[in-house]
Amino acid sequence: MDISVTDFKAQCLDLIRKVEESGKAITIRRHGQIVARLEPACGPAGAGKPWEELRALGGSARLAADESVIADEDFEALR
Repeated sequence: MDISVTDFKAQCLDLIRKVEESGKAITIRRHGQIVARLEPACGPAGAGKPWEELRALGGSARLAADESVIADEDFEALR
């Protein structure tokens, strides 16, 4: 959900309750630019894995490391 700063200010308490109940974040915009996100402190029960939540947002990430503390087969098992 996207909302303007002005609307957020007017509905702040209701929006906090909505985020708390639904577990879904709200993006707050000023003049069309994202300035903040209101997210639940903890996701709802059964929430997805962090990388699945990032994927749902449409973003991408790259993990780069010189050395891993997890064996390749263990890492693949987590997928």
